[in-house]
Amino acid sequence: MATRELTVHLVGSIPVEDAEAAFRAAGGELGRYLRRIPDGETGKRHLWVGMIRALLERHPDFEVDPGTPAFRMKLWNGEVHREIRRLRFKAGVAPDAVRLDTGYAQMAIESFATFQRLQAAGVLPGGLRFQVAIPTALAPACNYIVPRERKVFAQVLLRHLAEEVAKLAAALPGERLAVQWDVLQEVLLWEGYFEDRPDDYREWTLDTLAAAGNAVPRPVELGYHLCYGSPKDEHLVQPKDARLMVDLVNALLPRLRRPLDFLHLPVPKHRTDDAYYAPLASLGLPPQTQLYLGLVHHGDDAGNRERLARALRHVALAGVATECGWGRGSPERVPGILQAHRRLLESTQALAPQGPAVSSLVLETPSADRP
Repeated sequence: MATRELTVHLVGSIPVEDAEAAFRAAGGELGRYLRRIPDGETGKRHLWVGMIRALLERHPDFEVDPGTPAFRMKLWNGEVHREIRRLRFKAGVAPDAVRLDTGYAQMAIESFATFQRLQAAGVLPGGLRFQVAIPTALAPACNYIVPRERKVFAQVLLRHLAEEVAKLAAALPGERLAVQWDVLQEVLLWEGYFEDRPDDYREWTLDTLAAAGNAVPRPVELGYHLCYGSPKDEHLVQPKDARLMVDLVNALLPRLRRPLDFLHLPVPKHRTDDAYYAPLASLGLPPQTQLYLGLVHHGDDAGNRERLARALRHVALAGVATECGWGRGSPERVPGILQAHRRLLESTQALAPQGPAVSSLVLETPSADRP
């Protein structure tokens, strides 16, 4: 049976000063284990969709709706993380005429120049793709827009994001590029997190995710990162198991008109039980789709090995990752997180086989964790 080495997937954000620092840190520690590398989402992207909120607050076509209660963003334990005033289109504004300028394409084009320079200098492996992570239209729609206008706004933003992807594909070589859509609010909608969830939330989320994926032209790689949120390193919902994500992805796949190249799913730190992973056996990914599980947690090498071993009882993996990006965490943790990935992969005695739904991977316990 053919075998392959497990690899590492980096979700996106890294709390460093700029793209070059992100490339050097991640590439220097994990270069041989990576297929794609992000630019760290530095600068105004470090707060994820927070930059879109700032854009909308300055935009002449939007205003705060004083009659709509603020959205109370709660953590899984009921703690209110923050309250967010919702926005609306100003009176008389025609949504089809609204134009946005997030700058995703331009920022990626600038980072690609650094990526290309470091590849040419041998700092980064030649076979790496440059990975661009973009939030889906539903993220700002659900967090920042009044419920009655969410769907209209989501169409406006989706149109803009598709244009940004088209700019990327026109400016950069597709065979060296990967686009990852960040999927959080869709998962939360399926979990019932939002009190004002629309009745047709399943169709709305699937249609939006499919449109985003189909906007990525080949040979650019397409991936999705599913998430349960990470404010204060805490989920907004604690998943019972992986079933909901499996159901969402299985429903999405038939709607894609192009191949799905990679998929990332999170694993909470405390889930070292088979029950969490068992639904993954029914994940209907095509053979070419690489599955990454976000089971690597900072300062928990033993738990990382246990989560990987549990997962491989139920599904074949292309590699491992963390649950989410690290952009809102402490920069001091970055070296340790990178090293945790490497130590986990170095602890494998056998390579994960390709093909079957279940991989057998024998893990050793190192005599000592080394940096």
